[in-house]
Amino acid sequence: MHLTSGTKLGNYEILGPLGAGGMGEVYKAKDTKLDREVAIKVIPTTMAADRERLARFEREAKVLASLNHPNIAQIYGLEDNALVMELVPGQTLTVPQPLEKALHYAKQIAEALEAAHEKGITHRDLKPANIMITPEGAVKVLDFGLASVPSRETNIDPENSPTMTMAATQAGMIMGTAAYMSPEQAAGKAVDKRSDIWSFGVVLYEMLVGKRLFDGETLSHTLADVLRSPIDFAKLPPHTPAPIIDLTKRCLDRDPRRRLRDIGEARLAIERCLANPGVGDVTSAQKPIRATSKWPLLLAATLALVAAGASWITYHATRSPELKSLVHLDVDLGSDVSLGAAQGTDVILSPDGTRLVYVSKGKLFSRKLDQPKALELAGTEGALAPFFSPDGHWVAFFAQAKLKKLSVEGGEPVVLCDAPGAYGGSWSEDGTIIASLGIQGALSRISAAGGTPTPVAEMTTGEVTQRWPQVLPGGKAVLFTSSPSSGWFEGASIEVMSLNGQNRKMLHRGGMFGRYLPTSNGVGHLVYMANSTLFAVPFDLGALALRGTPVPVLKPVAYNPQTGATQLDFSGASSEPGTLLYRSGDAVNRGQFTVQWLDRTGRLQPMLVKPGRYIHPAFSPDGKRLAVEVTDGPSVDIWIYEWQRDTFTRLTFNAGAGARMNPVWSPDGQYLAFWGKEGMFWTRSDGGGKPQPLTQSRNLESPVSFTPDGKRLAFSALKINGGRAIWTLPVESNGSGLRGGKPEVFLQTARFDERTPTFSPDGRWLAYTSNESGTYQVYVRAFPDKGGQWQISTSGGTYPVWSRSGHELFFRSIDNRIMVVAYSVKGDSLVADQPRLWSDRELPNTGIIGGSNYDVAPDGKRVAVLMPVELPDAQAQHHVVFLGNFFDELRRSVPLDGK
Repeated sequence: MHLTSGTKLGNYEILGPLGAGGMGEVYKAKDTKLDREVAIKVIPTTMAADRERLARFEREAKVLASLNHPNIAQIYGLEDNALVMELVPGQTLTVPQPLEKALHYAKQIAEALEAAHEKGITHRDLKPANIMITPEGAVKVLDFGLASVPSRETNIDPENSPTMTMAATQAGMIMGTAAYMSPEQAAGKAVDKRSDIWSFGVVLYEMLVGKRLFDGETLSHTLADVLRSPIDFAKLPPHTPAPIIDLTKRCLDRDPRRRLRDIGEARLAIERCLANPGVGDVTSAQKPIRATSKWPLLLAATLALVAAGASWITYHATRSPELKSLVHLDVDLGSDVSLGAAQGTDVILSPDGTRLVYVSKGKLFSRKLDQPKALELAGTEGALAPFFSPDGHWVAFFAQAKLKKLSVEGGEPVVLCDAPGAYGGSWSEDGTIIASLGIQGALSRISAAGGTPTPVAEMTTGEVTQRWPQVLPGGKAVLFTSSPSSGWFEGASIEVMSLNGQNRKMLHRGGMFGRYLPTSNGVGHLVYMANSTLFAVPFDLGALALRGTPVPVLKPVAYNPQTGATQLDFSGASSEPGTLLYRSGDAVNRGQFTVQWLDRTGRLQPMLVKPGRYIHPAFSPDGKRLAVEVTDGPSVDIWIYEWQRDTFTRLTFNAGAGARMNPVWSPDGQYLAFWGKEGMFWTRSDGGGKPQPLTQSRNLESPVSFTPDGKRLAFSALKINGGRAIWTLPVESNGSGLRGGKPEVFLQTARFDERTPTFSPDGRWLAYTSNESGTYQVYVRAFPDKGGQWQISTSGGTYPVWSRSGHELFFRSIDNRIMVVAYSVKGDSLVADQPRLWSDRELPNTGIIGGSNYDVAPDGKRVAVLMPVELPDAQAQHHVVFLGNFFDELRRSVPLDGK
């Protein structure tokens, strides 16, 4: 729930935003009853909608709010699914600090932790960013959002209680911030209050030395350092009292059994040192008298929650001493993140391994791994398949049928060229980009400054598409996926080609998404996907040849056999241990939908409950049947669902041959037109007879809509430059079938992409989608065209559908919701009202290229929508996995040249 200034929540008036994170948005507010400023953290909608989860959250919040301590800010209460908290003035702890001030701060931190530990509560994310220093010099320990509290629920799912949970202290889970984690926390073991004592020692060390104790180049390096790197206590200032040196060493003992047992001992040691410098011995300190004061949980008003963790596993197989062990980190990007683009890799890692860019809800986000939250990159609506520049300062991406680039720090996107397809790109060090710009065809070369694309090389016989390129080191050759089908890639091959087009080799048949990993200067490793498994084989960069037999190294990795995309990326050079980033998953269980009824209120009801890879649902004219395109392996066919009888019947048999089919009903319901292998086809809707051609063309021709009399079919066709144009086809019906005439151009421009032409119920108007404004919008023209044009959508739109029951035009918004526009006709003009939201229900992101995911029932009151199947591992929508030292793991398990 997003709040604006002036919004009232009970006695609280919102003044403005303070921050946001995985546990919700934080606002500055005024308590109008007590005339004071507070912080309001709004609970995410997913939590508020889950009664059991919300009830548990409220119970735990009440326990914490009943506590009180001067060094921990107060929770004032709950108000309308929001936490009301003390607003803490001041600034976060900075380093270095003078010795005396550092000890005063450390004493107050210890007092705050002591009160928490007395109640059985562990912070688990203590770090300078969670420690506020007020103008008076008082310490306030913030963001107990990762704290655990006592609970009678012994089997709590940590994903259902990310703010306060006991379960997240169990083995196999990480929560916290890498540089300040205890070794047992980083290793995914059970943690207790001794983990906080380690973090306290790290903060104390940092205050005294002025530098981070663990500051690895990447997240994986940092965690590895926490587990193994020696600690140089000689860096402590020479004037540091011996008891403080001893205290720091005891706090930073990697063995929890030998670590300082109680934070109260640290408080006593510091008090003695402050009272009489040079006197005091931590080892002989008595256990303190327990404080009786209580303390509250503070969810920081100005800082976002960082929940960076899940399982951490260190594999201890026998390794050469120079090779580092593989480390595995499952990272939760936040419950507000929804990965899973229509096509393309949706999470990428910068070349230096310090930044993520990911696609969430159709937009790009940039996040440095050492920062708590991501930056939304403006102007990236509809983004697909991002990739970095070699220096990591830019990210290129596909959106609105364009290839664009944008600084990772934000700004305005720069259009590089037209790109009606979005099937991968690679940015070379020489300032050129190799990309796949269409659903079919060869790779193209484009200047990174923008310009006209040129083909890299000609297609070979039987080859339909080249995708997912990677420019190899040195910039003289490109690795790519070649396929004889544009809709099924299990039979694709990994190929390599010199960029002068004179040398091309097939490296492996039966794989996709090949990537060269520079695990050595001469012979590195080629990895590729096949059947959810990542394979690796040594690859000679100079000879462009394999040097061994492929070996399976990782499973399951999320991939899409319909597009060839795989969810993985990497960083690292030949002299480094390297990092692999991937999303776990099995393609067999992904991309599946059910068909459901949706009404204006957003309520869903089951329609076709059998899961499948469905796209393009289309109601018959009487509304009793639903045609849907179904992909099953390499087979793409039309099925008919009679929803009143609950029968689901296959109509065609491998008619699509790996291509989209776009089933379209004739007005009398007797026939269906569809896009086939070489042209458009028709078939009887009752299953009698075989499909017959309407047109013959190797061009992509996608049928969309018949006129009411059935005498003309509107379709979109691929242009020479890769965009689409709108055509119509005269159609005759002789009682036994359909016959197509000579196609006629309706709308074709040199620069823009026009598609999805849809006839109105009276046949006078044609609605369509165009990107002429720079963003896809829905437009209407008269039919036949009289030169007039009316823009229907105002903030982006695709896939227009006319209501058959009245003067309304539906379309899908850029954020995947259904919009509707009422219209009237005055003479030769169409007058449209302001678009309004028909339903707030978000549909799956299929993109403009991916296909339609809804159709309006003939009565105009309900819509058939595709909804993704809820999988047991639904958390995968916001989780990514880091494999640290992955290059070293390949060097060990898939040795180069048999070494």
